[in-house]
Amino acid sequence: MKRIPVVALAALSVSALVLSACGSDSTSNSADPSDSETATSGPRTVQLLTHDSFALSEDVIADFEESSGITLELVSGGDAGSMVAGAILAAGAPTADVIFGVDNTLVTRALEAEVFEPYTASDAEALRPALAEQTFDGRVTPIDFGDVCINIDDTWFEAEGIAPPTTLDDLADPQYADLLVVQDPGTSSPGLAFLLSTVSRYDEGWTDYWQRLLDNGVKVAGSWSDAYYGDFTFGGGGDRPIVVSYATSPPAEIVYAEGEPPETPSTSVMTDGCYRQIEYAGILAGTDELQAAQQVIDWLLSPEVQADIPLNMFVFPARDGIALPEVFEEFAPQVDDAEQLPSDFIAQNVNDLLAQWGSVMGR
Repeated sequence: MKRIPVVALAALSVSALVLSACGSDSTSNSADPSDSETATSGPRTVQLLTHDSFALSEDVIADFEESSGITLELVSGGDAGSMVAGAILAAGAPTADVIFGVDNTLVTRALEAEVFEPYTASDAEALRPALAEQTFDGRVTPIDFGDVCINIDDTWFEAEGIAPPTTLDDLADPQYADLLVVQDPGTSSPGLAFLLSTVSRYDEGWTDYWQRLLDNGVKVAGSWSDAYYGDFTFGGGGDRPIVVSYATSPPAEIVYAEGEPPETPSTSVMTDGCYRQIEYAGILAGTDELQAAQQVIDWLLSPEVQADIPLNMFVFPARDGIALPEVFEEFAPQVDDAEQLPSDFIAQNVNDLLAQWGSVMGR
């Protein structure tokens, strides 16, 4: 099979989370588009700052440019952490007009730095109800979401005659000793998400849980690629049949299979203990293209873009009522009770959490 691409959620560089960035002293307020130069007619270009894993179909972008008269210029900001850190440093005098890919582990710092120009998307009422409550007073718009979950190599477990784990507690059971590989939360987005999941689930007892995992032989890889393609029995021929990955990894296995796709994936998702990640878009305060930037936000939440997201970025659309690809419907579970922590809690405590984790794990 082909290597499954690292989906958009893997774009986060956790090291950027711990950067101390200076915010702007200016206050962002909603502006009347008529006050902007973009209210005038003529060709317009909107620079869309994205992380490296942003992807949409060329025809979807072309249709928007033709219908709107806006030229969309994609500007790569590196991984999501670096992108947000750069936007914070440039708050009030942005190097682009719109930003996409700020997730719920990063958004609080960007909000505190007044990175965003408030704007409520024209179709904001179409957001999934749970996401409609997470716009931070209209300063950002949820565009997609995904879940970091334990993935299981079903073929390995069937061959060994062992029932796979179904809960976070199971991962510390001696039956599964030396079978789990996770990612370092200090260097990996899914690694951080899994750590946050355990904090959400076990509260003050989360360090005890990690001690149990350590005693049970958990392996820590530096990145998602190292774990999935190096240590996971399915992805890379390793010796660990349990890995932290994504709820959408099994569909990706089908889509990116070499030759004739298998009827069913060889991997599945353990839905207990998944951690929900949400990606936002927002207008960068200080843009000279305010009206056009608003149109881009509306477009990102449009049915056309939302339907295009799953098979390009392997995440779920934020808009309610979007039909999912068949491979998602069959093999990507939608987790109803995913773990989540408040964004402000993460911003205030991530350094301490990483330090405590390192102390437990001897790193």
